[in-house]
Amino acid sequence: MAQGPGEAYERMLAVAVGALHEREPERLWPLLANALPELCGGELLVYKLDDWSERAGTVGMSPGIADRLDALGDEDLGLLRSGYPFADHYATGPDRTPRTARAAAGREWSTSPTAQLLDATMDMDHVLAVPLPQVTTPITGCMVYRSGKDFTDDHVRTAQLLQPLIAAVEQQRQLLMQWRQLAAPAVVGEPAAAGGLTPRETTVLLLLTDALTATAIGRRLGISDRTVHKHVENIYRKLGTRDRLGTVLRAQQLGLVPTPALSRGRSEQHPARDLSRRGRGR
Repeated sequence: MAQGPGEAYERMLAVAVGALHEREPERLWPLLANALPELCGGELLVYKLDDWSERAGTVGMSPGIADRLDALGDEDLGLLRSGYPFADHYATGPDRTPRTARAAAGREWSTSPTAQLLDATMDMDHVLAVPLPQVTTPITGCMVYRSGKDFTDDHVRTAQLLQPLIAAVEQQRQLLMQWRQLAAPAVVGEPAAAGGLTPRETTVLLLLTDALTATAIGRRLGISDRTVHKHVENIYRKLGTRDRLGTVLRAQQLGLVPTPALSRGRSEQHPARDLSRRGRGR
């Protein structure tokens, strides 16, 4: 069913809000993969969160496509991993706007080995690349596939409109991965149980550890200062603290955030000094 960019944005916003309440980082992109293809006029999606290369990197995909990709040999899989024609296009400059394969490769697209492989294995004819905005190296993001007619200009505009929401979910995934790595030495489930923090509060806590102001945290997460203050108040209440410094120290004791190593820089060895330098306000 066709839908305009505004309706697609509202639907993706609901998906993004749901993703921000998810604790498991591995579930975030599958949530996007279920919703994004239809919103952009496609049928299937493949996403890649590290560099596009023929030999390395893991990929994720929409339900129903995994069996077909698992059946590919190394040579064919390497052809898909290489990201033709988008890898070269986005690597040559700062442009990160969504782009179709035909727009990037011209007439050569339909006769390219990649297009022929997609037709033979996935019964797909066209690809729309949706890179994450503002990424430099590696170029990361996803590709949406469809059969029959090419993606329309409206589909491309919709994809561009959705880019910030996709980027917000990816940033949340990275922060949750960081939190998991930091909490790994503790007993499984202990950090979350000790603090009782929501995934969003955990994200704010990690940014508090970097001594960011409420304004900077809000800008990073795309939320208002007031919302940041509300999250901080909840963190204080759950950890039983009253200020930023006490919160960071308590979070370190619980294993929720890293304890600075003695071999690191001076400001990292003295979080109190660094926090006082940037301000103690919530």
